[in-house]
Amino acid sequence: MWKKIDTNRAFIYTLSMTNEVEILKMQLEKAGLSNKESSVYVALLELGRGTVSEISRKALINRTTGYDILNNLVAKKLVSISGKEPKQEYMAESPEKLELYINGTIEERKLALDDIKKIIPDLQTLYNVEGRPKIRFYEGKDGLQEVYEDTLSSSEEILAYASVEDIRPTLPHYFPEYYKRRAKKGIPIRAIFPESPDARERALLDKMEKRQSVIIPKEKFSFHPEINIYDNKIMIASWREKLGIIIESSEIADAMKKIFELAWAEAKRLDSGQADQK
Repeated sequence: MWKKIDTNRAFIYTLSMTNEVEILKMQLEKAGLSNKESSVYVALLELGRGTVSEISRKALINRTTGYDILNNLVAKKLVSISGKEPKQEYMAESPEKLELYINGTIEERKLALDDIKKIIPDLQTLYNVEGRPKIRFYEGKDGLQEVYEDTLSSSEEILAYASVEDIRPTLPHYFPEYYKRRAKKGIPIRAIFPESPDARERALLDKMEKRQSVIIPKEKFSFHPEINIYDNKIMIASWREKLGIIIESSEIADAMKKIFELAWAEAKRLDSGQADQK
């Protein structure tokens, strides 16, 4: 059944949004994306997540082309993949990743960086549809590094469960610089570590690396994946499975922060060597 609406207002709103989206696409093309890449990227920002078919329909291109374009955007780290075929879905990364992409491209494209910075708030509006949770998956060593890079965007203290001895074998050269960069950005962290020589060694650097750490008995509380909770996100890094996950949900993050506070209080009680570390 047709519903009567104020056609004048609807037309003005649609026209306004259409013009804005077309301007955003033009700016993305100036930054080095192709016409179809720009269309697919903006369509995915509006959808939040979707299959190749859903995104292709939104971007007004055929499915085969959509598949190729999405893989191009994944390679540029502007889009991530969630799940496996046949239920595989694509998700747009935060528009802030555009700056990283442009900084990593040829010098001529860097001229567009100032223009991109101007439109990132508009792209972010499309990306941050209120109340829409997001889950992103990253695989391999590069994927694990990617999820840690996201923690450097935190606007608040990071709450962490981490097994220090699992970190070094996988990314031995990454973390020393990561700790320095996090401290330089002024992002503090509270961490719960299972007992190990590596954990004790790391704790000695707490002040330098803007960290508070407590160490718990390994025989009772050993764990291997690392979990970081910050802003509205939960980051999970599985070292043994070489898998990184970022969940964006204010409700879930809030619950996880409260659970961490319970764990932190008990961890401090269990850490008999805490007084010696500080």
